[in-house]
Amino acid sequence: MEENLGKVTIAPNVLVTIVQKTSMSEPGVAQLCDNVPGVKRLLGIHTVSRGVAVSVEGKSVKVNVHLIARRGVDLLQMGLNLQKSITRAMQDIVGMEVREVNIHIDDIATELSKVSEDEKAGTG
Repeated sequence: MEENLGKVTIAPNVLVTIVQKTSMSEPGVAQLCDNVPGVKRLLGIHTVSRGVAVSVEGKSVKVNVHLIARRGVDLLQMGLNLQKSITRAMQDIVGMEVREVNIHIDDIATELSKVSEDEKAGTG
């Protein structure tokens, strides 16, 4: 006999955090973009934060990731790996069906921008 103990609610920001952490663990990702261009609110729960947009409809999720890739990386392979990693993380951690994971490579990091970041941090 199954007991009704109440319900479990996972905040949309948790889903965004899972996607962000998973994305940054991919070796070819330099950083996530500061914002997600052209995002519109649709029916359902829609959350946007630093390079990631997550839309929940029922028990399924749609993910858009906007990122800057490292130089010299196979962009297609990195994107495919990231799609698999994000899908696996969402299924394993929160048990949600993943409708789609769209990877948007908005730019490629250059050595010049790395030097500029080091100078800002006082290490360059």
